[in-house]
Amino acid sequence: MVEAEGVAGGRQILKRVVGNAGMLLGGRTLNAVLGLAAMAIAARALGAADLGVLVLIQAFAQLVGDLAKFQSWQTVLHYGAKPLAELRTGDFQRVLRFTLFLDAASLVVALAVGVAGALLLGDRLGWGAAHAPAAAVYMLSIAAMVSATPIGLMRLFDRFGVLARQTVLVSVVRLAGSAAAFLSHAPLEAFLLAWGAGLVVGFIYLSAVTVRELAARDLLKGFHWRGPLTEGMPGAWRFAWNTNLSSTMDVAFTHVVTLAVGALVGPAQAAYWRVGRQVADAVAKPARLLSPALYPELARLRAGGSHQTMWRLAGHIALLAGGMCLVLLAASAWAGPPLLILVMGQAFAPAAAIMTWQVGAVAIGLFALPLEPMLISLGRTGAAVGVQLVVGLGYLAALPLLLSRFGLVGAGAGLVAAEAGLALGFLWFLLRERRPT
Repeated sequence: MVEAEGVAGGRQILKRVVGNAGMLLGGRTLNAVLGLAAMAIAARALGAADLGVLVLIQAFAQLVGDLAKFQSWQTVLHYGAKPLAELRTGDFQRVLRFTLFLDAASLVVALAVGVAGALLLGDRLGWGAAHAPAAAVYMLSIAAMVSATPIGLMRLFDRFGVLARQTVLVSVVRLAGSAAAFLSHAPLEAFLLAWGAGLVVGFIYLSAVTVRELAARDLLKGFHWRGPLTEGMPGAWRFAWNTNLSSTMDVAFTHVVTLAVGALVGPAQAAYWRVGRQVADAVAKPARLLSPALYPELARLRAGGSHQTMWRLAGHIALLAGGMCLVLLAASAWAGPPLLILVMGQAFAPAAAIMTWQVGAVAIGLFALPLEPMLISLGRTGAAVGVQLVVGLGYLAALPLLLSRFGLVGAGAGLVAAEAGLALGFLWFLLRERRPT
C-alpha cells in the first residue's frame, strides 16, 4: 500500500513537473523565436565581423555575471522549502536575507570586474579599443543578471508563468530595439543598448512581481535587513560556494568558448559559433525546461525525506527528456542548416557545419538532464563541482589545439566529448550515492 501510494505520488509530481515545464515552454519557445529574430536582424545589419564584436561583448558580460553570481535561487530552494511548508516565517526570512546578501555581494564584484575588463581587455578579447567605452556601458546590464533570489522565489511559489513572461519581455524589448536600430541604420552601439535594455526591463518586472508575491503571503512582515545570515542553515556557505562553482563550470561550455574562439580565430568565427549555439539551444529548449521545473520538486521531496520518490522522478525525467531529444535531433538534422541560412542569410552558411556538432552535444546533455539536479538536491554539490571542474578545464586546455588543427569543427567535436564526460561523471557519483533499501 505504501509503495502504491509512493508511485501515485510520484506520478502526481511528474505531472506537476511537466505542467510547470509546459508553462515555461510557451514563454521560452516564443523567447527562442524572438531571440533568433533579434540575432538575424543584427546579423543582416552588422555583418559577421561586427556581429562577432556584439556577441563577444555580450558573452563577456554574461561570463562575468555568471562567475560572480552565487546561484542564490538554489539556496532559496534548498533551505527555504521546509520553513515555507511549515509556516516558519522567521526562518524563511533568514534564508531570504542570506540570499539577498549573496546577490548584493555578487553585484558589487561583477560590476567592478565587468567595467574594468571591458576597458582594459578589449584588444585581447576581440572588440578593440574603439568599442571599449560602449562595452563598458553594456557591462552595467550585469546588474540585471546576478540577482537570482527572485527566480528561486518564483520557482518555490510555483509561479512559473511569471518566469515565462519575463523571458518573453526581455526578448520583445531586445527585438524592438534591434528593429529600430536596423531601420535607422544605427551603429553597433545601438544594438548593444537594445540588448542591455531588454535585460534591465525584464529584471525590473521580475523584481516587482516578487515583492508583490512576498507581501501577499505575509512573508515581508517583520523582515529586517540586519540579523544572523546563516543561523539554522547548516552548511549554507559551503552550499552557496559549491553551486557558484558548479555554475562557473557550466559557462565553460558557453561564454568562455565564445570568447576563446573570438580571441584565437577572430570575431567572425565567434559569430558563427554563437549563431550555431543559439540554434542548438533553441532546438533543445522544450526538453531543457524540465530542469528548472524539477529542482523545486526535488527540494520538497528531500525536505520530506522521500528519497525513493526522488530517484523514481529522476528516472522518469531522463526517459522523457531523452525521447524528446530524439525527436528534436531528427528535426534539426532535416531542417536545421537550411533554416539557419534562411534566417541569418547566406553569409552565415559556415555556421551550419558547427551547428551539427553543437546539437549533438546538446543531445547528450538532455539524456543526462536530471543527473546534476539530483546530485545538488542530495547535498552532493562538491561532487557536481568536481566533475565539472575536471571536464571543463580539460576541454578549455584542449580548445586552442582543436581550433588550430581542425577549426570550429574541432571545437564542436570537443564539446561533444566534454558533454559525454560530464554525463558519465555525474552518473558515477549518483550510483555511488544510492544505497539499497
